[in-house]
Amino acid sequence: MSEQLEQLKRKYKNTPIPNELDFVVKKALKKKKKRHVTMMKRLAGIGVAAILLIAGINTSPTFAKALSEVPLVGSLVKVLTFTEFSVDENTAKAEIKVPAITNMENKTLEATLNNKYLEESKKLYSDFMVEMEELKKNGGGHVGVKSGYDVKTDNDQILAIGRYVVSTVNSYSKYTYDTIDKKNQFLITLPSLFKDDSYVSLISENIKEQTKQQMKVDPDKTYWDEIDNINKNQSFYINDEGKLVICFDKYEVAPGYMGAVEFIIPTDVIADALVSKEYVK
Repeated sequence: MSEQLEQLKRKYKNTPIPNELDFVVKKALKKKKKRHVTMMKRLAGIGVAAILLIAGINTSPTFAKALSEVPLVGSLVKVLTFTEFSVDENTAKAEIKVPAITNMENKTLEATLNNKYLEESKKLYSDFMVEMEELKKNGGGHVGVKSGYDVKTDNDQILAIGRYVVSTVNSYSKYTYDTIDKKNQFLITLPSLFKDDSYVSLISENIKEQTKQQMKVDPDKTYWDEIDNINKNQSFYINDEGKLVICFDKYEVAPGYMGAVEFIIPTDVIADALVSKEYVK
C-alpha cells in the first residue's frame, strides 16, 4: 500500500496548478499575503488529500473497517466531505464543501464523479476570489457564496446526492442531483427509467395538478399560472421510499419566496411508462 501511495504522491506533485488558480494566487499576494496563500495551498493540495484518503479506503480493508467502526463514520465511507474552503470578511463570505464518493467497485464512475465535484468546487472558489478582488479594486461591494451537498437517499440500492450553490447576496441558487445504482454501479438518468418520451407529459401534467391542489389548500403557496413541461433531463432523485422526486430551482416554477421546489410523483401516474419497477416502486 505504501508504494501505491508514494506513486500517487509523485503523480500529484507533477500535476500543474490550473492557470486560473495561479492568477488568483498572484493577485492574493498583493494583499493579505499570508492568509490568501494559505487558502490557495489548501486548494492546490486538496487533490492529493482526496486521492490519499480514497486510496486508503479502497486499497486497505483494515483502514475501511476502522473507519466504519468509528461512531457516525460508517455512512461517510460512502459520501464524505474531504475539504471546506472558506472566506470570512466584512463584505466577502464563502463556504464551499466538496463531497467525495468512496468505496465503489466501478472506479471509473467514482473517479468521474469525484473529479466533477472537485473541479466544480475549485472553479467556484476561483471565480469567487477573482470577483472579490475585482470588487475591491473598483471601490468595494458585497459578494458571497455557499456550496455544499445533501445525501437525499442512502439505502442498499440507491445513493442520491444533491449539491447546491447559493449566492448569499442576490439569492441565486442552483441544485444538481446524482442518483446512483449502488448494486450495479452506474449513474441513473431520468430517460433511462422510461420506455419512451411519454414520461415528459405524464409527469408535467401531474405537477400542474399538484400545484393547483397545493394552492387550493394552502394560501401561502403560489406557483406560476403557466408552467412549462419538464425537460427530458429534468433534475430528479429517487427517495428512500422508491418514489420519483422531480426538482426545480428557485424561480423556475414559483416566486422566490417558495425557494427550490420538489414534487413527489405518484408511481401509478407513470407506472405504464416505466421500463421496470427496479427503482421506482
